Order: sequence, then structure tokens, then C-alpha cells
Amino acid sequence: FQTVFVGKNKPQKDPLSSFRWQGFKLDEYLIGQPIGKGCNAAVYEAAIPSSRHHRAESDRLAGQGPAVQRDRGLASQVAEEEPVEKHQEAFPLAIKMLWNISAGSSSEAILDAMGRELVPATGVALAGEYGAVSGHRKPVLGRKKLQPHPNIIQVIRAFTSSVPLLPGAFTDYPDVLPLSLNPRGIGHSRTLFLVMKNYPCTLRQYLRGTSPDVFLSTMMILQLLEGVDHLVRHGIAHRDLKSDNILVEFDSAGCPWLVITDFGCCLADENVGLRLPFTSSYVDRGGNGCLMAPEVITASPGPGTVINYSKADAWAVGAIAYEIFGLANPFYGHGESTLESRTYLEDELPSLPDHVPLEVKQVVKRLLQRDPSKRLSARVAANVLHLTLWGESVLASETLKPDQMIAWLLCQSAAALLTDGLVDKSRVETKMKMCFLANLEYEDLWAAIFLLLAWRSRSG
Repeated sequence: FQTVFVGKNKPQKDPLSSFRWQGFKLDEYLIGQPIGKGCNAAVYEAAIPSSRHHRAESDRLAGQGPAVQRDRGLASQVAEEEPVEKHQEAFPLAIKMLWNISAGSSSEAILDAMGRELVPATGVALAGEYGAVSGHRKPVLGRKKLQPHPNIIQVIRAFTSSVPLLPGAFTDYPDVLPLSLNPRGIGHSRTLFLVMKNYPCTLRQYLRGTSPDVFLSTMMILQLLEGVDHLVRHGIAHRDLKSDNILVEFDSAGCPWLVITDFGCCLADENVGLRLPFTSSYVDRGGNGCLMAPEVITASPGPGTVINYSKADAWAVGAIAYEIFGLANPFYGHGESTLESRTYLEDELPSLPDHVPLEVKQVVKRLLQRDPSKRLSARVAANVLHLTLWGESVLASETLKPDQMIAWLLCQSAAALLTDGLVDKSRVETKMKMCFLANLEYEDLWAAIFLLLAWRSRSG
């Protein structure tokens, strides 16, 4: 099964596939309005004009002259002014400009300091920095290279360039501008730019205006688990999973397609893998303390102390699941009802809504176990959800045997291949089935089956 599906388990088409040797210089892009801002970067809509007509249309949407400086804010505000689909056709790309405060202005120093951001970069993304032959690419500080996955962002171009004056700069981030643009700025004159696909919204923005049904909600949690499992298999921990760092688009059936983004806090070190020596308080444990797994946030620095991140991102998915099911994240906010990952007890976790299936409730509960040894791995949790969504026929058997499981897997494989080949290559459901089949492991699959059967027998 793995042999058939590993090669098919790929992300969507690269938006710059028709611009193979373009996009490695900032002046090749038409940059529109800001679509987001974080603690270390600003993100702008962008396009590479392919013709005079495209440039004219993009200029019309972006505004000309002083209108370019008009800041329309986040993508949710853009939707109020014109259809998002139309706007994204004109600006299919997003450019992330990192703020360079301490890395210096040489390309080498910038790439070394910001190398984590390059973990999800494609093989050709850095061709402009290292030359056209990708084999000459220098490893960035011994960081791991992540293979593509449908639920992981792809950085399709990465290059250093002089910091330009972009729309909203003086309003949103004046202090990090270089002296040449702002006499009071503390930023360096060059920085790193990342080019990605432009997505309609973040998961937080999507959930703010939509209440997905149980099936869609379960599919979204499943996608996050598949993405996290992919990271774990490559020895990478994201360490900053939150609904702001998850992007959303929609397949042809209207199902949300989730993509994990923003790898600036990730652990992707060839030398340590997922086990980080925590020898002093100066060692970076990652971002977002609210969603930091208990074993990470309670670790005490010292000789011999090691933080194991193998299930830390899975814990964060469990916390985000509350948001997906329409509840407040129990680890956010202030007040008596807010939990802290450092001190909470499992019994204090809020109940999920009654309409959420027992199996899904159990998965979330087991993902939020304080003890990592009792916590589900992302792989086993994903397998449980796969079986819950599509394996009822095999789970209903009173005496489940291996040959029955193999027959079911063969049926799932045939259905996934036929749907992908004849119906629609961009269906989330088909992609998830392919992820499941590409990552099949005998022990993990049976662990998920035994868990499901045990939960069902206890509930009567």
C-alpha cells in the first residue's frame, strides 16, 4: 500500500510552475495590500504579471499611485470590498517579508539566522540564492529538509533583497524599518522574503464566521494530525501550532483544506532530532506558551535534561480541536475557566458538544493527556479518525480478522485511486485517504482498531 500511495501523496500544483526561472527577485513581483502581520514578519498579496493585460488588471485591483498605500488590513476585510475569488485570481501569491533586526545585511548571515523559515521550501525555492543547480545548495545550519505534504505549506521562492517601503509599513511596523526608510528604525537594509500560495483565510478567521458540521470538523482535525505526523516522521517539531498559523482554502466540494504554516519557531536540527538538550534557560523551547505541551513548559533546564517533542504538536492539535468544534480554546484567555498547560488536570478539560461522536471526543481527550507516554501519537490518532469516518463496515464485524482488514484496505485503495484519477484530484477526502494508505504501519493500525473497539465496548 505504501509503495502505491507514497508517490501520490503530494501537495497541490505550484502556482509558479509556469514561471520556472522567474520569481527570484523582488522587483519581478507586483505587490498588493497587506494580508497579515505577525511578531516577526508582514505578509502581502503578490503576483508575477504574465502579460500586459494581467498587469493592468492587477494594477486596477491594487490601486495606482497613492491608492497602493491604502491599507485594507486582513483578508477578511478584503472580502467586504470585492469577491475574494476575484481578488485572489489577480494576486495568487503571498510574500512574507521577515523583519531583520539582528541578522546583519549579508545574504549568508540572513539565511543562517532565518533558516527555520526555509524548512518547508521546495527544491528550487533557493535557486536564486545558490544558483540554478539545486545540488549546489548549501545546507542551512544543518537543518532538516521537509518533503512536500498536502497539509504543509510550500515555500516556492526564497531570496534576500533590500527592504522596500510597502503599503502600511509606517502604520504597522515602523520600528523595524531600516534607517534609510525611517530615521528611528532599527532594522537592517536587507532581509529574507518567502513566496507562497495566497490562501483565502486563516483557520481562526474561518471559524470566526463559520460553524462547520461534525464531519467537516473531524476532517479538519484529521488534516492537522496528518500534517503533524508528517513532521514527526521527518524529525521536525513545529512548536507554534495555533489557529493563526493554519491556512484554509476549499476543495471543489466545499471542504476546508488546512495547511500548517509559519515554521519560524520549529525544531528541525539534524543533530538533535526531536530530543532537544535543555541545558540552560537560554535554549529556545518554541513559541506560543499557551499551547506549549506540559512536558515542554514544565521542563527545568540543567545538565542531562532533554525535552522530547515527539508528541508536543499532537497535544496542540487537541487544544485547537476545541476551537474547531465551536468552543473557546481552554488554554487561552484569563479567568477561572482558563487552564494552563503547566498545571491543568485532565478532569478539568471542558466537555465537547453532545453532537460530537464518542470516538472523536476520546481522541481529543487522549491527545491532551499530560503524560506523553499515555498520549496518542499523531499517527494513531489519525488512524482512529480514518476508521471512524470510513471504516464502519470493518469495525462492525464481531470477529475482526487480518484478512478482513486487508480486504477493506484494498477497497479503500481502489476507491481513492479511482476518485483521484477519474473524478477530482483536489478533493480533501481523497487526499486524506491517500495519506492514510501511504503511512500504513501494521502496529499503528491495530492500535487504533483496539482503541476504537475498547471505547465502544465501554460505552455499551
